[in-house]
Amino acid sequence: MLHMTTNAPRPRILVAFAGKRTGERWGYYADAVSDAGGDPVPFDATGHMRGAAFPPHDGLLTTGGVDIDPARYGEPRDPQTQRAVPERDEAEIALTCRALDERRPLLAICRGMQVFNVARRVAPRGSLLQHLEPREPHHGPKGTKDSGWHGVEVVPGTLLARIAGTGPLRVNSRHHQAITPQRLAHGLVACGRTDEGGIMVIEAIEVPEHPFALGVQWHPEREEMRGNPARQNASTVIFEAFIAACTAVRAST
Repeated sequence: MLHMTTNAPRPRILVAFAGKRTGERWGYYADAVSDAGGDPVPFDATGHMRGAAFPPHDGLLTTGGVDIDPARYGEPRDPQTQRAVPERDEAEIALTCRALDERRPLLAICRGMQVFNVARRVAPRGSLLQHLEPREPHHGPKGTKDSGWHGVEVVPGTLLARIAGTGPLRVNSRHHQAITPQRLAHGLVACGRTDEGGIMVIEAIEVPEHPFALGVQWHPEREEMRGNPARQNASTVIFEAFIAACTAVRAST
């Protein structure tokens, strides 16, 4: 784990989530940020008023949750797509665009990675495959709260490869929508992918010219990842690299 000097201020990490309207656990994200050396700042995106200022922060962490409104990427709603939370979509797209424009570190997890893809404003814009069939390995067995599990091929020469190494990663999976190669937004690079389940799914994305803008489709914050020494390259080290980037930004301002 990265260790910062005791007199250095911890970078403020805005952790965007959806309050009580999500099954995601704030504590998982907060603990991962705190253990890596950051100060997690909770931000309930569902309560944000349009035009209001966002809390001060040195880095942005976007989290899992319900599906994005497909109208955001110009498609009708599939019957399998969950009801969206428009306030959350709007706030998190705005925050993501701001992080990219201001070169502020961004770590986008699961839904957050999908927001990252949809938020890109340069054509061709990103979109999502609204439902994955079959359910596994991208989600756990029906009737359980378990994660699915699969491998991820890391693309050499990318930010993800510099952080996690070039060997295949074994990750948890808890999603039913996905970014496919045909739906990747202009300017984003696929740095992780899998074809397990019979379809090529992009598992990680980044902006090459940005100091740190990384999205991962899996959940590195969960204990099943962070608590397993064999999973550290796909979990703990990602948070450490993110906080290091945020610390550098804070030191330069």
